Amino acid sequence: MYALYEDAGKFHAGRVMTEADSSMQIELDSGKRVKVKSANVLLKFDKPLPAELFASAQTIARDIDLDLAWEFAPEQEFGFAELARDYFEASAGVEKQAAALFRLFEAPHYFRRLGKGNFRKAPEETVKAALLGIERKKALQAQIEAWAGELVAGQCPAPVREQLYKILFKPDKNAPEYKSVVEAARHAQKPPLELLKSAGAIDSPYQFHWRRFLFDNFPKGTAFPPLQAPPIKDDLPLSAAQAFSIDDSATTEIDDALSVQGLGSGTVVFGVHIAAPGLAIAADSTIDKVARDRLSTVYMPGWKLTMLPDEVVQAYTLTEGRDCPAVSLYVTLDEATLAVKASETKLERVHIASNLRHDQLDAVITEASLLGDAPAEYGHAAELAFAFRLARHLKAQREVVRGKPENFNRPDYNFRLAGTEGREPQGHEQVLISTRQRGAPLDLIVAEAMILANSTWGGWIAECGVPGIYRSQASLAPGVKVRMGVKPAPHAGMGVAQYTWATSPLRRYVDLVNQWQIIACARHGRTAALAAPFKPKDAALFSIISAFDAAYGEYNGFQSGIERYWTMQYLAQQGITELDAAVMKDGLVRADELPLVFRALGAEGLPRGARVRVRITGSDLLTLDLHASVAKRIDDPATTADDAPVDEADAEEAAESAGPLTLAIDVAAEGEAAEPATDAAS
Repeated sequence: MYALYEDAGKFHAGRVMTEADSSMQIELDSGKRVKVKSANVLLKFDKPLPAELFASAQTIARDIDLDLAWEFAPEQEFGFAELARDYFEASAGVEKQAAALFRLFEAPHYFRRLGKGNFRKAPEETVKAALLGIERKKALQAQIEAWAGELVAGQCPAPVREQLYKILFKPDKNAPEYKSVVEAARHAQKPPLELLKSAGAIDSPYQFHWRRFLFDNFPKGTAFPPLQAPPIKDDLPLSAAQAFSIDDSATTEIDDALSVQGLGSGTVVFGVHIAAPGLAIAADSTIDKVARDRLSTVYMPGWKLTMLPDEVVQAYTLTEGRDCPAVSLYVTLDEATLAVKASETKLERVHIASNLRHDQLDAVITEASLLGDAPAEYGHAAELAFAFRLARHLKAQREVVRGKPENFNRPDYNFRLAGTEGREPQGHEQVLISTRQRGAPLDLIVAEAMILANSTWGGWIAECGVPGIYRSQASLAPGVKVRMGVKPAPHAGMGVAQYTWATSPLRRYVDLVNQWQIIACARHGRTAALAAPFKPKDAALFSIISAFDAAYGEYNGFQSGIERYWTMQYLAQQGITELDAAVMKDGLVRADELPLVFRALGAEGLPRGARVRVRITGSDLLTLDLHASVAKRIDDPATTADDAPVDEADAEEAAESAGPLTLAIDVAAEGEAAEPATDAAS
């Protein structure tokens, strides 16, 4: 005798070896013997053999019309054998009974399982709804297969194109668009990105990177709501200082300016004047919420997304010829020794005499002219000369604290895109890349002035009992990164006892937050903690730090990536096929004259700092991969004297910048380093 039984939703059959009151021992065709509860045995039969029964019953089951079976079924609970006799004939044998069991079991939308081979037919409304759902599922699967076929054939369906960035980077794995890409990639044996590119889903590599960034960081678009800059209501005194700013020609958010008073008197007052939106924009106001949502201006070659709308920026920016509200730090110095005698913070109006543009003046305002070794035929010559002297003095003091000099081996790179004035780049523009040596005189003046202000204000607000947002670095050891917190702590990279960001309130949200705290101190002194927008242990400050860290990292990562794009475009436009470079680690090399780190075959076994000539063999503007190999070594292997210096932190940063594009879609699975001082002026 044989028995058919259910176990964990599956049917099995075998020879009955022994039978007791509540169980049986059954031998399966595989030879395995199992103990089965009698309650789970649904059929007993002498013939046919179990395998023959299953084959015959499954064939018969496929022909059972479920709609007709549902009509035949009684309203009350029934057994499968009962339905077989009603559907087939009164003498329906074991094969037809098994067929009815299999068919009923696989149609839960028609028949509810009650256990022990019993069922109850579902209400008519439930059946209709279930059938409609099944039809929709079939139609959806057909749509997925149709879209997948189009992708394989080299055409991208419009719904897939519209969901491109979501599919690649934040996919809904139940969405038909996503499933069609997975199916097509499997069928075509191609990576998803390559498949979509060949299907025309990606019109432009530049637009791909740009739209992906917007998708991740500006899902609601980049437009500002209608905003009007609130006026500054304070009756601010006018300073006697005649200030000048130093920025690039493209800068519209002029946050900072400098002044020098008292030259030749033995006591000089050096002023750092910061635009004062904090005097007008209130915490939790509409404009504040916009700034807090963006957290920083986003920079890229030929374009930028400002933290604040231009009409708001222009109300507070330090424009030449205007008396501008400012938060001013005045440091009184001995003119001969540059020893600090006193410092004072004022809320005032400052006349901006000049907006100097370093890209126009770098070749004119040189170290020789500032030191008096060459003619100084430019405005503010005496003030700039003193500011340069002070900057070198401040830098030397910081380097004593740092324990080693700051090293500006690599230049800064400037990108210019032809014909993009006032319009968003499209990715095909002619790109010009120029260099500026880091630590150039004008850079040094601005950087040291900002470090002086940020470190002084950081200490001052702490003395007043007011919290702020600080940047700190425990040491210069490799891997020790700059951290943000609410308590003053040493910044080893800067060589200062504490360091805030408070000098770019039009461009960075943490600077605006710190400016509010500084304004409270300027107004209330030691009682400022009661009036400051953010109180000690204020959870909002920690929330701002967390959000800013994340956003700033994303923005800087995008800037690095898009600059890499334009550098690779530059190689193609200039027809450059070979580059001189320095070996870093793990096969990475850094180009000597371009902001480019990439892997080069043949560099893996060379020592760090070795200089090589590499041959460019290909590139991919979508993944930003540059393919290259070492053509020859161009230094003397017998000495390290001509090796390029490469430090550990620099190599780690470079390795990250040379990494491949990361996608969220996986067909197979689906079945800060030491902060340079010049950052203070950024």
